[in-house]
Amino acid sequence: MTDITYVVRKGALEGRLPVRELARSCVGACALAAAELGARRAGLAKVPGVRVDDGAVATAFVSERHLLVDGRAPVTFAPLSRFWRTADGWVRTHANYPHHRARLLAALGVREDERAVTAVEAALAERSALEAEEAVYAAGGLAVALRTPEEWAAHEQGAAVAGRPLVERERLDSARARALPPIDTAPSAPASASALLPAAGLRVLDLTRVIAGPVATRTLALLGAEVLRVDAPPLPELPDQHADTGFGKRSTTLDLVADRRAFEELLAAADVVVTGYRPGALDRFGLSAQALAERRPGVVVAQLSAWGGYGPWGGRRGFDSLVQVATGIAAVEGSVEEPGALPAQALDHGTGYLLAAAVLRALAEQSDEGGSRVVRLALARTARWLMDGVGTGGPEGVPDAGSGVGGVEGAPYDGPGSWLAETDSGLGRLRYALSPVFFESGPVDWARPPGPWGADAPRWS
Repeated sequence: MTDITYVVRKGALEGRLPVRELARSCVGACALAAAELGARRAGLAKVPGVRVDDGAVATAFVSERHLLVDGRAPVTFAPLSRFWRTADGWVRTHANYPHHRARLLAALGVREDERAVTAVEAALAERSALEAEEAVYAAGGLAVALRTPEEWAAHEQGAAVAGRPLVERERLDSARARALPPIDTAPSAPASASALLPAAGLRVLDLTRVIAGPVATRTLALLGAEVLRVDAPPLPELPDQHADTGFGKRSTTLDLVADRRAFEELLAAADVVVTGYRPGALDRFGLSAQALAERRPGVVVAQLSAWGGYGPWGGRRGFDSLVQVATGIAAVEGSVEEPGALPAQALDHGTGYLLAAAVLRALAEQSDEGGSRVVRLALARTARWLMDGVGTGGPEGVPDAGSGVGGVEGAPYDGPGSWLAETDSGLGRLRYALSPVFFESGPVDWARPPGPWGADAPRWS
């Protein structure tokens, strides 16, 4: 077993639920998978030791809050993304994107003007939480009623999620193995020291949005992969969100119908495809895991969703904040009378690191045994793991980090200062959180800062 050292710091990611332990385990799983793949590709006799520092983890799990662009703080949640009282409880909405805001207002019969917040508050106060949930969903918006853990466990979707593994893995075919070429240490930018880059030479198509998927691909970029994020031109993106999760990547836009040839050329040379849209949304473009494997045998496909691709909510959109509300986390962190939230969007960040770890392990398996691979994770399943106490059913090869096993006591966490860095970029001067994924001789920073959304050509470098 590789040495894993946990640096335990009181005050980091404190909550009623073991969110700090979940965060440690997710980062540890990713760092371990990276160290093992790096040792294998570099021909090392021993796998580098892994170090998981609560300070680095706590800082990275709220990276979106620490970002500064030319000294300006980021814009996070929009005014209509919040908890609202209903006639019988609470509902939480998500309306950060303009199209989700428009659908929420349409579902509630509210006009788009300066009085929208007051009007939404009045409209929801007259409805039950479940009625509001269904009405907004039917209009294509996002709203979820507050549930207790017991209510979620009794819900059909909650039961479906509970019956699935934390990380789902599937071999899709008998494609031949593609051996990963040996690697040497390469310059670690911007530091001058050399770094072991486990994903060097690998190409990743990033079809994800918001936090969890982009965190996974941001991590693969840190580890040396060439990551190209691909978005549809009509879909708006939040600039600060893109800046926070765009480190190490390039960003382009493609219409999957009009620009089909360009996409197929990218796919033909890709090693990994990561998708983060609701289940089935990309299938009509020939981007199901099976369809991708047929056109690019040996590919590793990583799929991320909010609720899982099964059960009555399998096709629904969702975000971390809404999953917390549905699964009982908000009731536990607060109460049914006054719901609360985790100290970070830990379902997003944690699932992102687990997804990156699953990709690294799938690449190693494919190079040994062949076969195209798919790995699947869901925020709701990560939430179930958190609600169960984190200690069991965790990431492969990672010991229970709940009590700091194999750990050392560090100074209390008194802020992010030691785990922040600054760089110039095409977006301005950036202050940002460093990655918490650390192993001996591994990279300490990304090779490139983020650039403007969609500004790069749709081709591999």
